[in-house]
Amino acid sequence: MAPFLVYEDKGTHASTALPLVLIHGHPFDHTMWAPQVAAFSPGRRVIVPDLRGYGASPVVPGITPLSVFAEDVAALLDDLRVPEFVLGGLSMGGQIVMECYRLFPGRVRGLLLADTFPAAETPAGRKSRNTMADRLLREGMAGYADEVLFKMVAPYARPDVAAHVRRMMTGTPAEGAAAALRGRAERPDYRELLTRIDVPTLVVVGEDDEYTPVEQAKAMHEAIPGSALHVVRAAAHLPNLEQPQEFNEALAGLLDRL
Repeated sequence: MAPFLVYEDKGTHASTALPLVLIHGHPFDHTMWAPQVAAFSPGRRVIVPDLRGYGASPVVPGITPLSVFAEDVAALLDDLRVPEFVLGGLSMGGQIVMECYRLFPGRVRGLLLADTFPAAETPAGRKSRNTMADRLLREGMAGYADEVLFKMVAPYARPDVAAHVRRMMTGTPAEGAAAALRGRAERPDYRELLTRIDVPTLVVVGEDDEYTPVEQAKAMHEAIPGSALHVVRAAAHLPNLEQPQEFNEALAGLLDRL
């Protein structure tokens, strides 16, 4: 049976290095990881899926809980015969990574948590996410993309990076984005889970990230035993695109620990 998710699978299957699986954030697609695919696929297998409702993967309206995203990732990796891997995600992708670790920790050999946060949503946050979901279904993605572009990337980001980010956002189906927002509104609290992580873990954050500020990343780092923290200079919410060389150096340090 063909995998449910559309994905890119680059690099050598013969390598003894653990495959690297990277989960994109909202409202993006797998192309947000292009600098990391280019950097790491020469030495290992790198798998980057489009989550359901995003990119070229099927759109499933309604509500998509983080657990469903995680089960999709597991099913894809089953199809690709990848039993163990290093798993990374950014923002919503990082929360999906935490859910994956909750559901199948034995398969995860290392973690990258980038520009994300573990707490459950607040009542105000739940209302805000559901209101935004309604708006996206009513208006589409373009207005939202224009409003948040220079919080996703810093105002000083390179024009080609900003253009790529806007393309991803406006290319996202509103139904998929809305379903994910409603699912994230009901997410569990992962803070206790962080204290039980027992694989090498890297926490990364852009120094100018307004969505997930540096202090939140520091708190995650302090909660995860033996984790490393890297603050990427001159970057906001997407440091892997804004400062790919520095981001990749930090990720390489994690992979070297495995």
